[in-house]
Amino acid sequence: MNPSSLPDLPAWLPEVAGEQPHPLAFATVSGAHLYGFPSADSDVDLRGVHVLPAERVVGLRTGPDTLERTWTREGVEVDLVTHDLAKFCRLLLRRNGYVLEQLLSPLVVAASPLHEELVALAPACLTRHHAHHYLGFARTQWRLSEKTGRLKPLLYTFRVLLTGLHLMRAGEVQADLTRLYAYGPPYLPDLVAAKREAEHGAAPPVPGAAEDVERLSAALAEARDSSALPEEPTAHDALHDLVVRARLA
Repeated sequence: MNPSSLPDLPAWLPEVAGEQPHPLAFATVSGAHLYGFPSADSDVDLRGVHVLPAERVVGLRTGPDTLERTWTREGVEVDLVTHDLAKFCRLLLRRNGYVLEQLLSPLVVAASPLHEELVALAPACLTRHHAHHYLGFARTQWRLSEKTGRLKPLLYTFRVLLTGLHLMRAGEVQADLTRLYAYGPPYLPDLVAAKREAEHGAAPPVPGAAEDVERLSAALAEARDSSALPEEPTAHDALHDLVVRARLA
């Protein structure tokens, strides 16, 4: 992976893939960098998939299904979470927006033919019920915003609502808030600019924010009900075959 394809991120980031205990099918950048509002002191959230060898799946000493690691290099905090391929595919078949965003992130740190196959199967994992994920996350972030007065959860509230709305209407996963302004209120660019200046700053006064959150939540629920997306994913068999082939390779 060419580091130049990861703007504003450390040039050494692709080295992380070779430092893991199991081969990575992929690793991508998530979090604020993916969402379009990183600040100078934002940590780097890496998410991806590792592939356990067959003996760690069929033997008595199995796993780990999930690996987590946090460290600091050159003043940059890196948070890495990877799931084993089978666990990740099971998550893809649920209404889990997180894993879809991680898989389809354009900020790719490590890739492989397995990654390409997973990306190709992503459309067959989309359902109208992914709206429940985004509505639930929005409620949680809005409550946190009201409780703390912080800007970050306020932006997360709008980010997930607009990502969900775009998914229901266009059938496409778009996690970058700056590409979704057309769906939201006109003050969002100012909030993004403020977040880029300070990672943990207080939210400026935003008259009408509560009404906008309520309106967008209702719009997302309505878009779910009228979406052309299917009720259930159709990628079960293809993902099963992919996991078997990867495990036996």
